[in-house]
Amino acid sequence: MALQVEHELHGRRRGLNRGLGLILIGLVALVFVLTIVKILSLGDIAELESFDHVARPQIIPEQEGQPW
Repeated sequence: MALQVEHELHGRRRGLNRGLGLILIGLVALVFVLTIVKILSLGDIAELESFDHVARPQIIPEQEGQPW
């Protein structure tokens, strides 16, 4: 015979935990949506390649008159 009496404090904590869980899920969803929107708004992936802090000659536009 197990005791199944639940105190009203447990019910309030459960409600607060659900609320906090919904807030955290909402925050994760917001960050995910903002990331997707930013990626889709780039248009050309070459814009994203220029931000990796590495000098790569293939992404530098060629200028006329340069020997290389």
